[in-house]
Amino acid sequence: MALVNAGVVVLDCAEPEKLAEFYKGLLGAEGTDATANRIEIRSADGFRMAFRRDVNATPPSWPRPENSLQAHLDFWVDDLDEAERGVVELGGRPVEAKDALGVHEERGYSDPAGHSFTLRRTAQTAPKQG
Repeated sequence: MALVNAGVVVLDCAEPEKLAEFYKGLLGAEGTDATANRIEIRSADGFRMAFRRDVNATPPSWPRPENSLQAHLDFWVDDLDEAERGVVELGGRPVEAKDALGVHEERGYSDPAGHSFTLRRTAQTAPKQG
């Protein structure tokens, strides 16, 4: 038996409205709950995130060591190039320019408030046919 019910990933930021819009576009999500200092969203597959106002929020400096990671998110995608174009259009910024080799190719980014996340290519279980 689980000790807790499923939770939600919460990112602190100076402008939760702006960050919620970024992740709504990234995840194809809808807003579910909002107060003056917190906005929650839910994607079609049930993934939940929230953004809490902290006027003193300091963006992480990753990959630099000072003020390094505060949180890190991984998202699975089918097409890294297409996903990257979408991230940049939404206001995200690449933080790594090279692909990691291997089964899980990945690229690092930061959201508009500076939180880091990675897009990882969805591993294919069988070769493409035709």
